[in-house]
Amino acid sequence: MMNGAQMVVEALRREGVEVLFGIPGGTVIPLFDAMVNAPFRQVLTRHEQGAVHAAEGYGRASGKVGVCLVTSGPGATNTLTGLADAHLDSVPLVVITGQVKTSLIGTDAFQEADIFGCSMPVVKHSFLVRTLEQLPAALAGAFHIARTGRPGPVLVDIPVDVQNARGEFDYPPALNFPGYSAEVAEELSGLDEARRLLERSERPMILAGGGIILSDAAEALLGLAEAGSIPVATTFMGKGGFPERHPLSLGTAGMHGRAQANRALCEADVVLAVGTRLSDRTTGRPDGFAPKAKLIHVDMDRAEVGKTFSPQVGLVGDAAKVLSLLAPSVEGKDCRAWRETLDGWTRSYPLEPAPDVLSAPLVIRAVRRLVDEETVVVTEVGQHQMWAGLHWETNRPRSFISSGGLGTMGFGLPAALGAAFATGKPVVCFAGDGSLLMNIQELESCSRYNLPVKVIVLNNGSLGMVRQWQELFFDERYAQTLEGVHCDFVALAESFFMRGYRVKVAEELEETLKEALETPGPALVDCVIPWRDKVFPMVPAGAALGDFLWPDGGPTES
Repeated sequence: MMNGAQMVVEALRREGVEVLFGIPGGTVIPLFDAMVNAPFRQVLTRHEQGAVHAAEGYGRASGKVGVCLVTSGPGATNTLTGLADAHLDSVPLVVITGQVKTSLIGTDAFQEADIFGCSMPVVKHSFLVRTLEQLPAALAGAFHIARTGRPGPVLVDIPVDVQNARGEFDYPPALNFPGYSAEVAEELSGLDEARRLLERSERPMILAGGGIILSDAAEALLGLAEAGSIPVATTFMGKGGFPERHPLSLGTAGMHGRAQANRALCEADVVLAVGTRLSDRTTGRPDGFAPKAKLIHVDMDRAEVGKTFSPQVGLVGDAAKVLSLLAPSVEGKDCRAWRETLDGWTRSYPLEPAPDVLSAPLVIRAVRRLVDEETVVVTEVGQHQMWAGLHWETNRPRSFISSGGLGTMGFGLPAALGAAFATGKPVVCFAGDGSLLMNIQELESCSRYNLPVKVIVLNNGSLGMVRQWQELFFDERYAQTLEGVHCDFVALAESFFMRGYRVKVAEELEETLKEALETPGPALVDCVIPWRDKVFPMVPAGAALGDFLWPDGGPTES
């Protein structure tokens, strides 16, 4: 016999949970009490949104299910942004929320909120556990649904009286949910047509999305690309799915993608898009995306194929399997002329920053030189995020973590905390001054657990991305973006008992970064960069990928 809270602990143990993030509250006191001697670690965050992002960072870095636990009412509703973020980026999460007694549900009781109803649009599934008998199946089901098929977040809402009720624990060995199958419903009838298009193409390219990482398909992608000497661009979420130092890499494509990647999409005759939902930030104006190409779209989620574009060939299946089936058809393919064209575009649009001016690209590249391949980088959201996408060379999956679909400011710091627990190694967090302040309280958690999280603040004293749009498209009307930052980040870091550094000139950068990176535990480096710096290339909203903005208005000579 055990009570419901003890059943939760036992279920988490059986599911292999290693770390749980969360904050205690009235309706989860029994759960936290049951976890006092739990075999997994419990990490106290300082906001429920931070707890979900930390679980996301853990899940994104490890590939395992991230888990967090919060109380009812405001605690539960504070998780919604994190749930939406995980939902859009297909991150496996189980979020457990406390709830008022079953007899009080629907009475507007103290700290009651219908989190089951609130969460439904932003989760893969939700459970409201009304009886102790329902609890084991709900917990087993949550992990099963979160990690299988296309991953996503699942919420389990447990009333406090269910946590206290006692009974026999019968954990189900197998589950069957009507309407849900963990197996991918393959549709590969177009495989021969896809092979034919790739065989005959003269200017093929691959656009690899986040599904490459989620499906552990990076090796298969590399094999296909090398077999046919086919260049590869990634979406922002696909960054890390293909090694960016590889000669076939074009870098990221999209609104702030690399020029050569966007131009390649404009001129390719066949585009093999794998594991990407072809979002607006990747494709630009629909009629300007791959206008000369036959589109082959591969995804494990049938709903994504044909959702935004009608491909010549749609294939539903596991990315690694489909890429392996396509590889023999391109073996020995000669794409030298096409690659020479792409290499010329790469030379025409260099990204190297000036070495004597402290800028975001200079900082990002300096950090990259100073850390090893095992280092995970996490970003907040804004200009610095796009600079990192352009200038941080990523060569392995799950080493570049960022909020893609939702673009959640405040994501980076708690996600870095979670990634540090997942890897047990140093994590670099690039942050803008605006985004960092959204969940700055998680510096306390980094300090409390002495985590090797190195926060690199790219501080331009403004809400830089919005300011960039205001300058370019709103006649420099800087509404609420140039208020300055009334915060001394170095003093703030030191108030959390971590080392703080400030860099104002390029000459100080390398030495300061070395010291911060070598400092045990957390550290923060405040890099003061020019407020007028903008991220280029940039495809304006509603423009075609080929119509990107460049600093001087055009390319250099190739």
